[in-house]
Amino acid sequence: MDIQVKAFNKLTLSELYDLLKLRSEVFVVEQECIYQDIDNKDRKALHLLGIKNDKIVAYTRIFAPGHYFEYASIGRVVVEKSERKYGYGHDIMKASIEVVYNNFGPTIIKISAQEYLQKFYENHQFVFTGKKYLEDGIPHIEMIKSV
Repeated sequence: MDIQVKAFNKLTLSELYDLLKLRSEVFVVEQECIYQDIDNKDRKALHLLGIKNDKIVAYTRIFAPGHYFEYASIGRVVVEKSERKYGYGHDIMKASIEVVYNNFGPTIIKISAQEYLQKFYENHQFVFTGKKYLEDGIPHIEMIKSV
């Protein structure tokens, strides 16, 4: 999988369509969650595209400190269902953390994680802060990765 980083205004129309399609397939259809995915935040984000055979199979979006949370953040972490067995979730997270540090320096990273993925994020040194909440009807937890 090749990982590319793009600002919103550098995405092609096809890339934008494909990343929104992937997010919809997983977050809306697979997880059966009706929510407003297109939230006017994509314009401020850096977009990491995990591409395999000319297709986006993994994705995250990254925000600078203060653009979404007080700290830098990584969100919309998604891997196409048929591609999860290859560890692309870990690959895209490692790349996302690196992009945060390369663009914003050594900084705290905050994420809003689906609760069932706590161990996944702990593998990337994120720590549960103790805050649990429902977001769009799905149990979430706040996690922080210290510098």
